[in-house]
Amino acid sequence: MNILLLSMPDSFEHMPTVAIRMPNGALTSLAGNLDPKHKVAVADLILCQRTVRETVTRLVHEIDPDLIGLSVMTFQRRSASRIIDLLRSLKPNAKIVVGGYDPTLASDAYLSMPIDFIVRGEGEVTFRELTRALDNRSDMHFISGLSHLSGDKWIHNQLRAPHRLEDDEIRLPNRGTRVLKGYTILGRQADVVETSRGCTYDCSFCSIIEMRGRNFHTYSFDRVIADIRDAQSHGARTIFLVDDNITLNVRRFEALCHALIDAGLDTLDYFVQGMTSAIANHGETLAPLMHRAGFRYVFLGIENVLESDLNFLQASAKNTARADGKNIGNATLQAIEYLHRNKMYVIGGLIVGSPNDTAESIEANLAFARQYVDWPYIQHPTPYPRTPMTDEFRRLGLIENERLEEYDGTTSVVRNEHLSADEIEYLRWKAERGMKTRHMPTVFLHDPWFVTRNAAGMAAHTYRGSTLRTMLGLEDDRKAFMRYKEIRRQERQYI
Repeated sequence: MNILLLSMPDSFEHMPTVAIRMPNGALTSLAGNLDPKHKVAVADLILCQRTVRETVTRLVHEIDPDLIGLSVMTFQRRSASRIIDLLRSLKPNAKIVVGGYDPTLASDAYLSMPIDFIVRGEGEVTFRELTRALDNRSDMHFISGLSHLSGDKWIHNQLRAPHRLEDDEIRLPNRGTRVLKGYTILGRQADVVETSRGCTYDCSFCSIIEMRGRNFHTYSFDRVIADIRDAQSHGARTIFLVDDNITLNVRRFEALCHALIDAGLDTLDYFVQGMTSAIANHGETLAPLMHRAGFRYVFLGIENVLESDLNFLQASAKNTARADGKNIGNATLQAIEYLHRNKMYVIGGLIVGSPNDTAESIEANLAFARQYVDWPYIQHPTPYPRTPMTDEFRRLGLIENERLEEYDGTTSVVRNEHLSADEIEYLRWKAERGMKTRHMPTVFLHDPWFVTRNAAGMAAHTYRGSTLRTMLGLEDDRKAFMRYKEIRRQERQYI
């Protein structure tokens, strides 16, 4: 069977393609877990944002797929719908399957689309069983995690239990199936690797618990090392470890750092996401070890520096410092200090615009980011399907914007008791531009040739909407903000 797997072209505001183009690791994992007789092609459409229609058309003609899979997040749903319509016009008889966070958590939204299957939850085994059933023309009713059409009626099979990972049921990704090139982080060829899946915290804004339940499962280090070596053999010099919560088990994370060093893989650059509490409570020994292992940037889930907002986000526990078995306050400053002391950079994940936020409380978080964060990743509360936050926003009647293509985290779609959605977004937008610009000398020291070639493009992206009049203070920043909003709307028209 010929199989084409597509990820959507929509990108996050904080990850402009001029600087960051990361692959969808789920697709190569799907490819690696199929029976070897299939011919599989993986295409990350983020690599061709301005030529999506032409690229999809070419790939369909070249590959002649019998089965086409799309990985979709909520803010990518509109693009997915348009690409599905294009695929139907190009290859009417091909079977189309969708999977990922949005089809799993909002399956009903896809039932009216011209598709054949929905994979709910983790997809490797479900997708493999689907391809076998299609090959053998066998019954679909017993494939856990699959939704499928029976006549004109949708059948939703029972959910599949989360993979335990320790049993080697999930094989290594097949990166050789990629048919597009150009994955980079700050000019260096990049790839993604996972060492674990899951989280046991219950942050109100997060979809992980709804996606796979409250659990934490890990791969063996032998498999992780093999995966990193495979990424390296395909050209990667920067690895983003995409685990949901790699610091949930600090002792395991320390052992992973040792494993990277022992394997001679400490020459790569690693990006990772971490909890402030884990790094603050173990940072004296953990942070130097991370630096030795090659970790360069740490996405720190700060979420908010005000306790009232952390309570709303249900994120207090993972941001609490502890000593002698007691809670001693917010862990953020201690975590940042350990990382900076050990020559790592902090990507500061904050969320502003919660129901009780005022302009002053938002500014308190922005001021903190200006002083302590190397690269801002500031977002707004976003009502993703089936999260506790969404239920609360609907109960309070705070959702202003139902255009899902704008549910990208940096477009404010929810007002609060004091501010409109636009005002919340304006405060973030105005503050962030300077923060990003201040980090450029650091990037230059690490990758001078990349910055030399792309500085103009990065600056143009950061200051979209601004003109010389804006820079000279001859017009209100709000006019530049409204131009930025319009540019952003136009950018979302990928197909």
